[in-house]
Amino acid sequence: MSDQALLDAIESATKAEKITPTAATHIREWLTEPKYADYADQVAEHIKDEKWQALDDAFWTIIPFGTGGRRGRMYPIGSNAINDRTIGESAQGLADYVKETLGEGADLSCAIARDTRHRSEDFARLCAEIMVAAGFKVYFLSGYRSTPELSFTVRYKNCSCGIMVTASHNPPSDNAVKVYWSSGAQVLPPHDKGIIDRVMNTQEIRRADFDEAEKAGQIVRCEEEVDRAFIDAVLQQATPGPRDLKVLYSPLHGVGATCVVPALERDGFENVEVFALQSEPSGDFPNVPGHVSNPENPQVFDAIIGHAMNTGADLCLATDPDCDRIGLAAPLTLEAGSDWRTLTGNQIGALLSDYVCETRKLTPEKFQVTTLVTTKLIERIGTSYNIKTVSDLLVGFKWIAQAIDAGGPENFLYGTEESHGYMSGTHVRDKDGAVASMLACELAAKLKSEGKTLHEKLDDLFWQHGVHAEKTISVMMPGSDGMARMKEVMAAFRSNPPETIGGFDVVQRRDYLQNITTKKNGTTEPLPEPKGDLVILELSADGNYIACRPSGTEPKIKFYMFAYTPAEMLHDLEDTKSTLDARLSEFEEDLRKFAGV
Repeated sequence: MSDQALLDAIESATKAEKITPTAATHIREWLTEPKYADYADQVAEHIKDEKWQALDDAFWTIIPFGTGGRRGRMYPIGSNAINDRTIGESAQGLADYVKETLGEGADLSCAIARDTRHRSEDFARLCAEIMVAAGFKVYFLSGYRSTPELSFTVRYKNCSCGIMVTASHNPPSDNAVKVYWSSGAQVLPPHDKGIIDRVMNTQEIRRADFDEAEKAGQIVRCEEEVDRAFIDAVLQQATPGPRDLKVLYSPLHGVGATCVVPALERDGFENVEVFALQSEPSGDFPNVPGHVSNPENPQVFDAIIGHAMNTGADLCLATDPDCDRIGLAAPLTLEAGSDWRTLTGNQIGALLSDYVCETRKLTPEKFQVTTLVTTKLIERIGTSYNIKTVSDLLVGFKWIAQAIDAGGPENFLYGTEESHGYMSGTHVRDKDGAVASMLACELAAKLKSEGKTLHEKLDDLFWQHGVHAEKTISVMMPGSDGMARMKEVMAAFRSNPPETIGGFDVVQRRDYLQNITTKKNGTTEPLPEPKGDLVILELSADGNYIACRPSGTEPKIKFYMFAYTPAEMLHDLEDTKSTLDARLSEFEEDLRKFAGV
């Protein structure tokens, strides 16, 4: 087909609604503009073969930067896919922005690491070549390493920025880059918008030769040095105490064994078994349900718990593929034959908050950090220890990192969000699966010495602070149709929410995009920042509320449901927990009905 015939085919497909108009625009650009010349033949082949759905999926938008950077499905072509061009634009845009921001003559450097996913090594090398060509010295972690170790490397090596190649817990089809600033935190305003502007306007991607750059000392492999320093930093958060605990650990085919195992060994845990079925580093994640290594999913623990019960383990621990999040499962009691149950991200967050507060020297200046969609139990724990809790934050650990530096790192104790991310210490500015694993094992060992399990300790917290029950549901909405649907759902919650949910009146809604609070009678008042695409519906029962937001990293919308009974109203703990669980189910039913999902 001639170039004109290809363009005519795009026009015909658009008129026939086989592709969206925005997809047609981007396809024409990749077919005709010089900067996309390396991909034009592949685009042409797709047009000749009439692969319109694949083209629409790959081109209907430009893949955005979200809460964790740029993430999506890998495909060799496309503005809405992860490929050499979109990864290259990300690295080039970062390099250009950092150079412009720091100014001429700045000592430029960048730390780069990657996970076990398909093409992660290729993308890491590509990013290194681009950064070197832009005048940066690259500190390169060979092999696969954790996201928190990349954050640590940025700080340890005093780098200007950092790049982590990972799609965290996404399916095997996906990959991503997470971009870090010199603080070791993911990029914040105004830098995020500045980088995005450079990325979107990248014309030429300039590359050096990796091997030649390494010979010239422009790329420095430093994993052995950084590994030691990172584990040393994690161990600074250790607390002496019992270590009689049999731990079954699964890296879920990811990078976690590079840091979790040595951290636990150094902390005195001698009885740690790595779950063989899920120990092999693999981008296919073959031995987890649905090939999605997400420790938020209780089904991920089915095989792990089965093995633990057969081998007499006391605790099951798992980390996601880039080891910045953990999941836990534990027996309900220490009696032989006890049933096991996983813990939610909110429950783990509350347990670790209490443990950190209990084991640290506290003053009123000390503080912990959480988010608007994380359990209020953590805030109540902080109050009981007479420390501050910063909780008015949007989702994303970059906001927690910002709060740490704003409040003074010397007084920071602990940070967490509901999606199984936790950190303690100031060696990183991101959630840290290694330090969280260590703290969880220390707590479990301490409780075992007292004749308790994590679940029983959680009940103690409920008796003290009230029963808190939470549930999060995610509704996938992929593609251009999904994006439109997400906007419709958010608009409905923002302007015309349901009057009742689960039998409770909606008495107030907080719209963080418009920063307006609207009461049931229609009166409004300003809502302090933060500003973001989040709506919270407060219900007539105190402490019961709903939050709704689109994901910043995946094509889905998330509903967060919170139910609560105060401590002074508790009579039978198990009955109360059952009541709140039923209430959450009613919340979910009403939300799905309202949103049409």
